[in-house]
Amino acid sequence: MRRFIGILKKCILFKGIEEDEILSMLSCLDARVVDARKGEYIFSEGEAAKYVGIVLTGEAQIVRNDFFGNRTIVAAIMPGELFGESFACAEVEELPVSVAASENSEIMLIDCKRIITTCSSSCRFHNMIIHNLLQVLATKNLAFNKKIEITSKRTTRDKLMTYLLSQAKIHGSSSFEIPFDRQELADYLGVERSAMSKEISRMKDDGLIECERSWFKVKGDVI
Repeated sequence: MRRFIGILKKCILFKGIEEDEILSMLSCLDARVVDARKGEYIFSEGEAAKYVGIVLTGEAQIVRNDFFGNRTIVAAIMPGELFGESFACAEVEELPVSVAASENSEIMLIDCKRIITTCSSSCRFHNMIIHNLLQVLATKNLAFNKKIEITSKRTTRDKLMTYLLSQAKIHGSSSFEIPFDRQELADYLGVERSAMSKEISRMKDDGLIECERSWFKVKGDVI
């Protein structure tokens, strides 16, 4: 576990907790690390929600498939970020989404009940972890509302521009890289890839953006 301490210190779940305490708590929480190959499911739709996951290396995506097989990317999960906590805390019997590794990854899994139940040894920082978990839930709720704002836009251009402006704000810069390739971006926005690609070309021609693969720059007069 020690080799992951750098990324765990950046994880909001362990905010305010010292390195040695984190290592001690991981033992108390019975945390385990699993390998996930690119494309492999970490959580599958329909299974019981039990674990909170933390991406240690690599990257994962929360995905939803509808009745007709259409895929929507709900969120990308980067190293140090959590997933599954909302469903696990709510003790959802059947997950409405899946979580898949978008590249070879190492994932930490923690039984949610071990987090929200104070242990018999009364770990010094257990209450702090519970507080941090509440902060994660609140932050994820805000992010979900932001996605609703993006996907509720009527046109593909409006969806793209709202998303790109939100990314510029997150990165604090007009130029940035997004965590999606073109197909994944289309899945996230809920639009057809071909229509989105055409709209991106039009936005470049109109001088609104510059882009190359996952790199984008929003022009100054748009921000």
